[in-house]
Amino acid sequence: MTTKTAHKTASQSRPDDKSARQRKAPPTPHASRLYGSLTWVYEAFWTLAARGNIEREVRKYPIAAGERVLEVGVGTGFSFVSYPADASITGVDLSEEMLEKARQRIDEFGWSHIEVMPMNAEQLDFPDASFDVVTSFHVVSVVSDPQQMMRELTRVCKTGGRILLINHFRSRTPWIAKIVDSAGAITKHLGWRTDLSLDDAVAGLPLRIDKIYKPKRRSVFTVIWATKTDT
Repeated sequence: MTTKTAHKTASQSRPDDKSARQRKAPPTPHASRLYGSLTWVYEAFWTLAARGNIEREVRKYPIAAGERVLEVGVGTGFSFVSYPADASITGVDLSEEMLEKARQRIDEFGWSHIEVMPMNAEQLDFPDASFDVVTSFHVVSVVSDPQQMMRELTRVCKTGGRILLINHFRSRTPWIAKIVDSAGAITKHLGWRTDLSLDDAVAGLPLRIDKIYKPKRRSVFTVIWATKTDT
């Protein structure tokens, strides 16, 4: 989509126009050089930073035999090993390069209960109430519209179905939030926002928060168990 902008001469432009636009620009993770084509960087970084938490939390999450599970923002699929083999797992991601690595994993392990496909987290191409469980790890704070992504996760989840999130959310303690927010000037170049609060992400959605906790005492990440309600 293109927009028309009025022509400005150098003398008419304010010197801080560019910096103002940069401050307001939303994160664009899939345009980041660390995403997509540099899959090996993603693998190495998340193996150190997040893999252990994700695998542990998925293993202990209650997923029953035969349930349909959707993981949004599946990346290279390193979480797949943690899901039960008697559930049906679908993984989606915007990056074809990431999904190719995920497909290699599926083939290597012979997982017939797992499939992956390209899809935008903010525009899920599934009917309403398609899944019993929806999971997403470290994705909602990197999409351009976190509220839209959460609306989509909730929409495709069945009433009474569950949502499992692991993500960084803005601390409710003001001084901690201020310190972490100061890193935003750096992390925004990677497409990762530091100022997203859980309250903002789920505002107005038919979700009941069942559990909220840190995977480790000093972790910057938060684990959320939620249930979709009927209102």
